[in-house]
Amino acid sequence: MKTQGQNLLFLILLLTSMMGYSQVKISGKVSFKNKGVGDVNVTLKDTYDGATTDAQGNFSFETSEKGAHIVTFTHPKYEEVRKDITIDNQDITVSTDLKEQISEIDAVVVSAGSIEASDKKRATTLLTPIDIYTTAGADGQISSALTYLPGVQKVGGTEGLFIRGGTGTESKIFMDGSLINNYFSNSVPGIAGRDQFNTSLFKGNIFSSGGYSALYGQALSGALMLESVDLPDETSYNVGVSPIFVNAGFQKLGNNKNYSFGATAGYSLLSLMQKVLNFNTNFIDAPQGFNSDFNFRFKTKSGGFFKYYGMYNSNKMGVKSESLEPGYDFSLVRLNGKSMYHNLSFRQKFGKYLLNVGGSYSYNKSDLNFSTETFDTESNTTRLLTDGNYLNFKAVLERKINKISAVRGGLELNNTDENLNFEAVQKHYKDLISSAFVETDLGFSNALSAKIGVRAEHSTFLDKNNIAPRFALAYRLAKDWTTSLAYGIFYQNPESKYINGPANLDFQKSQHYIFQVQRASEGRTLRFEAFYKKYDQLIKTFTITPEKEQNQQIQTALNNNGYGYAKGVEFFWRDNKKTFENIDYWISYSFLDSKRDFLNYPVSMQPSFAAEHTLSAVAKRFIPEWKLGVNLSYTYAKGRPYYDIASTFDNGKAVNFTRNEGRLKDYNSLNFSVNYLPNLGKKNSKVFPVLVLSISNILGSKNVYGYNFSADGSRSSAVVPPVNTFVFVGAFISFGVDRTDDAINNNL
Repeated sequence: MKTQGQNLLFLILLLTSMMGYSQVKISGKVSFKNKGVGDVNVTLKDTYDGATTDAQGNFSFETSEKGAHIVTFTHPKYEEVRKDITIDNQDITVSTDLKEQISEIDAVVVSAGSIEASDKKRATTLLTPIDIYTTAGADGQISSALTYLPGVQKVGGTEGLFIRGGTGTESKIFMDGSLINNYFSNSVPGIAGRDQFNTSLFKGNIFSSGGYSALYGQALSGALMLESVDLPDETSYNVGVSPIFVNAGFQKLGNNKNYSFGATAGYSLLSLMQKVLNFNTNFIDAPQGFNSDFNFRFKTKSGGFFKYYGMYNSNKMGVKSESLEPGYDFSLVRLNGKSMYHNLSFRQKFGKYLLNVGGSYSYNKSDLNFSTETFDTESNTTRLLTDGNYLNFKAVLERKINKISAVRGGLELNNTDENLNFEAVQKHYKDLISSAFVETDLGFSNALSAKIGVRAEHSTFLDKNNIAPRFALAYRLAKDWTTSLAYGIFYQNPESKYINGPANLDFQKSQHYIFQVQRASEGRTLRFEAFYKKYDQLIKTFTITPEKEQNQQIQTALNNNGYGYAKGVEFFWRDNKKTFENIDYWISYSFLDSKRDFLNYPVSMQPSFAAEHTLSAVAKRFIPEWKLGVNLSYTYAKGRPYYDIASTFDNGKAVNFTRNEGRLKDYNSLNFSVNYLPNLGKKNSKVFPVLVLSISNILGSKNVYGYNFSADGSRSSAVVPPVNTFVFVGAFISFGVDRTDDAINNNL
């Protein structure tokens, strides 16, 4: 009996021990918006027990743990969830609904009307400095490279960004948030000014062809926001030599890498190329120029960052052409131009706040001398002298609400002080535009976001106020597909050059409506955009012809009775070395339907700067084994209309009328460039030369930009490029920094 009792006691202890180690099943389902989520890690915290959900979100696992525990649910795209449970001898069911993990990287970004090129937007990066340098036909200029994107017109004879039916002055360019009032060099009528700013100065840009942020104003059509580089990686020196210019520069990085300074200087002269190439333009004084700049950057111990940039340029040229007026054989114009720009900016974080403060000063002087001559004598000289001082100040305070939401606000002051002296017109124009703005980024989820802003302005010259609301919405349709909507109101002062007499003027106004669908994946971008722009309160002018200079006409603002519209569709496709090895290419197409009644137009007409169809293609091939880059670009634009508009008085009322009109031939240009990186010195010598050959319009197409007409409209002459085909060769050498990867792709 004793033995049987011992066996019974042993059996009871064994069963009790087995029950103590019995397994409990934990199961459930994980969902997001009522749909099961697969690949979620379900873990009993601080144990090795757990499972992964199947495609329907179901899971189950067993555990021998007892008591109070925590079950965690983790997935990279969703916020972690924790559930408290108590484990005894019963199976447990625990289910949960997930919340989307908000991430700056995964969140959809509003992109209607804008293209951003920066380190933050690698998937859709467009027009970085290397893109610009290696686009054949762009001549290393940002403004020229933008003409290979949809929405920008190739006008030719006038500088500026002509965006979606807008004039070149209806777009504005900013550097580190501050307005640049003299981005383009001075020039003579019929020849476009060049970019005065070095492309390599900027690390990124946002180009907006409409619907841009409330932080910027005074542009009816679009804006280009340029961001300058921070501290360089190393100290470097560089030299450039070609038949038309020579330049040199350096960037010095401090020993503790918290500051840097640098400078460049260059001189250009076109006289040698005049002897080699067949120029259309008779330069009696070959274009020449001196350019220089200086920069300083400093990083404070508290994380603040100062940037300073200063530029001084001067240029001269003289042009002689056949006179359109009776009694004279030739017309001459000589230019002496000077410009200066200074930009100082500071940014600093204060806890959850980010402060950006910046200011700029621009000075521009254009001294033009017009004259006519016979074969024997030169006479009848007229001088057009303009100089302007421009001050801009801007402060923006931003606060992050969460990872993808923020609110920012600030103020801006833009002061203009201009003098003009030309025949019967002598004027001193002064205006202070003060602005206040607020804008918020609202991230509702990774798939839905909005941008809401408003800007208010006051002009002392007009003595008027405006309020401009702006709104944009973005939604992710699928993994790589997004769609955006944007709407905004934009105001701009009338151009000061038209304000030559008393007139009751107001702000000019435009409204933008934009719809976009975009697919962006690594290396590929497909973009479709449709837009409608409505113009109101455009200025109307009356043309006056001075007695002494019949070739030069003065347009004087009368009122704000002008109006117009622009609508169209745009397509863009870029494939960066994904389909074809080492080949990067893009294709853009724009359709534009635009009409305006503004300036001296007698009725609503298609603007002379707006082509209905524009097509561009860019291709770049890099051959690593030869250290050679080959680049091609092509642009086609349907012929634009041209008009000869005159003015008269009818019963004391100013009347404009069209005497001559027609359509230009279609524009075509095929461009080619090649850049080669030869070996120079020892392997680790840090001396990197780049040899460049560039040919613009290699087929020699005889493009026409427009026509000039005599005072009575009976005679005309074509406005054409200075040269049909231009050939450039040059060598660029960098010392002290390894630029192998960059330099092989650079082309000026």
